[in-house]
Amino acid sequence: MTFDDIKRLDPKKIGSWPAVPKLAVLLIVLFIVVAVAYWFDWKGQVEHIDAEKAKEEQLKTTFVDKKKQALDLPAYRKQLEDIEKQFGALLRQLPGKSEMDALLTDINQAGLGRGLQFELFKPATEETVRDFYAELPITIKISGSYHDIGAFASDIGKLSRIVTLNDISLSGGKDALIMDATAKTFRYLDDDEIAAQRKSAKDKKGAK
Repeated sequence: MTFDDIKRLDPKKIGSWPAVPKLAVLLIVLFIVVAVAYWFDWKGQVEHIDAEKAKEEQLKTTFVDKKKQALDLPAYRKQLEDIEKQFGALLRQLPGKSEMDALLTDINQAGLGRGLQFELFKPATEETVRDFYAELPITIKISGSYHDIGAFASDIGKLSRIVTLNDISLSGGKDALIMDATAKTFRYLDDDEIAAQRKSAKDKKGAK
């Protein structure tokens, strides 16, 4: 069929057209119907289906993560128990408020037991309060032989309670070595002190 034959076709008598142009018109009409249906109806449905598929994948990922967490939960609990035990062991190395005087006596006796002379033993008037413990610095000045001062430092490290020596300086005296240092002792806060500290922090935060 030539182009002139197509021009001679009567649009009002499509039924009498030859098979080829008739089929071409049907295909064009079908394409237009499909395009209109997709634009006004199917497009929204396809977008909704894609959104639901994405949501399904997200839910699957969340489920896998939750399942993994559930399987790992016993291990996490065991790890938490171990941490709590370690924390409890460390906490037991800190004296309570009522034990501080005995600890100060132990520090003093550690020096006297090594034959050292205390020229200054001055606990601070106020403690430095941390999250769950309080820190008490003690300014000390002792004199004695190099060996005895070294043994005293070793004895401090072996006390059942945590005591640290800080800001150590050594100088030569007339007949002995002199050590200036800050010994820091620590004690845990009791429940009332922790509650008061948290209340104070909360009040300060509210004031801001």
